[in-house]
Amino acid sequence: MTLPIPGHRLRIPAEWIDYNGHLNVGYYAVAFDKATDALLDHLDLGLAYRQRSNHSIFILESHVTYLHEVAENEMVRFATRLLDADGKRLHLFHAMHHEQDGWLAATAELLAVHVSLNERRSAPFPAPHLDVIGELAAADTARPWPEQCGRVIGIRRPAGIA
Repeated sequence: MTLPIPGHRLRIPAEWIDYNGHLNVGYYAVAFDKATDALLDHLDLGLAYRQRSNHSIFILESHVTYLHEVAENEMVRFATRLLDADGKRLHLFHAMHHEQDGWLAATAELLAVHVSLNERRSAPFPAPHLDVIGELAAADTARPWPEQCGRVIGIRRPAGIA
């Protein structure tokens, strides 16, 4: 059993801070990537899996929401959910929280695919991994999706205003 998904923690380094004095947009992606790596390691789909199987996980799509500024040296923790999965893909969600105060700083919704590195094409998960992934995704189906999931980027205008 792989539940619960272990949380990832990270201290924000000085070199990730931009001229506005908060975490740079690009480093949010790096932070969420580290949380994804922690999940993949938990599922035995990380670096060791890549080295022994010549298969890996690629991100197909990413959507990040920025909700609160994060400053240098602050600790953040990630809550990770596997929202859905099929034979080749994972639909992930990470919520980044300020560790000390608990507020939600940012979220990332990701779509990932399992890839054969020999062919550089999508490939089915091996049966043992698929069983664990299915169990983990099924355990999350009763919970409502986070409000940040499935969002569309665009300027919202009141009706009748162009």
